[in-house]
Amino acid sequence: MATDQSSSSLREIADCNGAAARSTARLFSTDVGTGRNVMFLHGWTCDSGDWSGQLPFFESRYRTVAVDLRGHGKSEVMPSGAYSPEDYVADVESLITTRYRGEAFVLIGHSMGGQIAARLAARRPDLVDAVVSVDGALGFSEDTGKAFEKTAHDLQADDPRAVVAALFERVYGIATDPAHKRLHASRLQQVPLHVIRESFAPLFFGAGQVGIGDASAKFCARLTVPFYHLCLDPSQADRMGPWFSHSKSKVQAWSNAGHWIMQDRNVDVNAAVATWIDSL
Repeated sequence: MATDQSSSSLREIADCNGAAARSTARLFSTDVGTGRNVMFLHGWTCDSGDWSGQLPFFESRYRTVAVDLRGHGKSEVMPSGAYSPEDYVADVESLITTRYRGEAFVLIGHSMGGQIAARLAARRPDLVDAVVSVDGALGFSEDTGKAFEKTAHDLQADDPRAVVAALFERVYGIATDPAHKRLHASRLQQVPLHVIRESFAPLFFGAGQVGIGDASAKFCARLTVPFYHLCLDPSQADRMGPWFSHSKSKVQAWSNAGHWIMQDRNVDVNAAVATWIDSL
């Protein structure tokens, strides 16, 4: 377990990461289909390719935008100190307000992307019709936070790619396709080290964190848009269920899947999410 001194260091890393002057990154995205606006946001060390099991289905039903976040995939790599959640949020906000002026989106985010989507909904509800969070970085218990604290510490002290690879192995499910694991491992080698190191801790530690404990509960309670959260832990689903005020919001625990629920159960996720979107 991390020491109090290391906890303090993590808070400093998280706080300082958002302290630099904020500028938006040039984001790569695809835009296919017609109908309701839907935007996909991937997770930490990933890219929009994570949604390959969703995009053909959603593109046939909606106008579907899939984004590579800053420092990931084909998007611009920003310098060290520019990987706080608010940096990521500012990029997506800028993308919508400049390229899709006057329009709003259903945001579908996985892991870190789920928290980014929720933060944008809190900051600019006029740009967000609803949020789908696929095991998003929200609602974790204090006990889970202790494990995340060790991960954040190890990212600074050890080889960050090895730390991420070990974390991924712990969160895969029995149903996770080995081909997906190989894709994740290969892609991880392409993510700059400072992006890996600096993106994780601010999700869960430091001033303004919304991923863990009471801070996450209070944040979610302030959201006004419909919110659909898919997670793995039934106790987490029970805990988070009452947090959301909109009548269309819901939280569901999914079985027979790992952290990439949308890859392990892509047909079921596609049907569930589309049904929910169409009900709004």
